[in-house]
Amino acid sequence: MITRATRRKVVPPRHARYGGAVIERVEIAWDGGVTSGRWHPGDGLIGVVLAHGAGAGQDHAFMVAVRDGLAAARVAVLTFNYDYAEAGRRAPDRLPKLLAVHRAAASWCSARADSVVLAGKSMGGRVGSHLVGDDGWPAAGLVYLGYPLVPPGKGPRPTDHLNRIAVPQLFVAGSRDRLSPPDLIEPLAAALPSARAVIVEGADHSFRVPKTHPGPDPLAWAIAATVEWLHEL
Repeated sequence: MITRATRRKVVPPRHARYGGAVIERVEIAWDGGVTSGRWHPGDGLIGVVLAHGAGAGQDHAFMVAVRDGLAAARVAVLTFNYDYAEAGRRAPDRLPKLLAVHRAAASWCSARADSVVLAGKSMGGRVGSHLVGDDGWPAAGLVYLGYPLVPPGKGPRPTDHLNRIAVPQLFVAGSRDRLSPPDLIEPLAAALPSARAVIVEGADHSFRVPKTHPGPDPLAWAIAATVEWLHEL
């Protein structure tokens, strides 16, 4: 189990593979209706619920890449759409509705895996953190792919609920991420009881790098960091 905050550089896998995983289309019932999901059963030990960000649903290229990268490592993984994304709306729902759908997806996964880790891109990671920190949902850990600590044009969000999370937390952020700036994310992780910060050099909030930036695929770095951390749980 992770007991201290560290900044680490993770070597990406030599043969990172984003495609070819067997993915099942599933339906997830929640209090207000039904939403769609994509499920890879993996080895059934740890199930990762991977929530999308505010601007795109579960079938966005970023989400598919992370989902299939985890599946290639034999990790059980579930993606799903929040209700607004399922309905084709652009504006995210309010937090209580986001939580209701997220809770249903987490419960669906928990019936098929021994333990569940809540992971998410930006907003999806933040909603997962509220589900555990505020509602006490029994996750085995949380992964934030670009935790949106600083909304555009505003100051940092409150993080009191993160202190109420006793299980391990992994913050993965790009060194050029303005919403998840390393100079704020690293001390935040260091102050939490069981957290780690991994900084992907050169990457922005979407884990993209300038064309002139040398080195491997930054998203492969993020996936490798997540897989390594999952193996340590």
